Amino acid sequence: MPLTPEVVALVAGGVSLLVTAVIVVARDGARGGIWWLFAEVPALLVLTLLAARRRPVAALVPGLAVALVLLRQVWNGPPMLILGACAAWALPAVAAAGAGLYLRWLDQARGRAVAAAVQDQRLALARDLHDFVAHDVSGMLVQAQAAGFAPGLPEQVADALRRIEDGGHRALASLDRTVHMLNDPGRAPTPGLERVEELADGFPPSVRVSFDVATEGVSREASATAYRVVSEALTNVRRHAPRAGAVAVTVTADRLRLEVRVQDDGGAGRTDVRRGTGIGRRGGFGLAGLSELLAAVGGSLEAGPHGDGWRLTAVIPA
Repeated sequence: MPLTPEVVALVAGGVSLLVTAVIVVARDGARGGIWWLFAEVPALLVLTLLAARRRPVAALVPGLAVALVLLRQVWNGPPMLILGACAAWALPAVAAAGAGLYLRWLDQARGRAVAAAVQDQRLALARDLHDFVAHDVSGMLVQAQAAGFAPGLPEQVADALRRIEDGGHRALASLDRTVHMLNDPGRAPTPGLERVEELADGFPPSVRVSFDVATEGVSREASATAYRVVSEALTNVRRHAPRAGAVAVTVTADRLRLEVRVQDDGGAGRTDVRRGTGIGRRGGFGLAGLSELLAAVGGSLEAGPHGDGWRLTAVIPA
């Protein structure tokens, strides 16, 4: 069994309950041992919180151990004193369990948000795939139809061209049926790197946004994904680094991969801010969704502090 926080909580809580039971049954007041409680109880509270965050049922044992630990000192007192002491010591355990459950809820909410972002990205990629494949298949259909009008074609070649045309029509119909539910009637064509400079329009004039984008030889699929990465990165700069004075967008490509880098200065060099203003911010769930999708296809996405600002680097398979 792996040594997880909930397992440690169960073992530690069980040992504490066992010690309490032995002291009470043996009618040993554990005199002088109250100072040990100041080390044992905080540890049990921490374990209660961790267990409640990961597996709420496991938090019952250390929480119960905290509630009953004072029995070692008051086991021979009046029943009301015993009940009051246990109730009072149960409150920190309830608070620790509540904090753990709240953290568990935050973890689940983040997981749902990331899953929704991934789903949105997958739907967008599915719509893009339909557009890209339909465009290429339509081009093949045009070529086959044009070739069919060439004079003096052998019957076998003309028959092959007709079969190619029929297969292309069936492929387009299958694509339309498959992704019909995914397409929004008023959806504009997916932008690519050729429109990436338009993203700077959302910045004030005081922010210098420079672009070094090489789009030659980049596939439409990679170009659309790169546009999404740049769009999300610049959105995060506007959201989390409003005092940034300069943002640099660099896109380079080779035969195997496309690299996108977006870096801001975090406000360095501006007289109205202190250096390091942008450090420590976090991006939204859009980048988390893109990161999971890129990782699934062999790409990567990294973001973190760099100098006084923030740098994001994405690698997209070509």
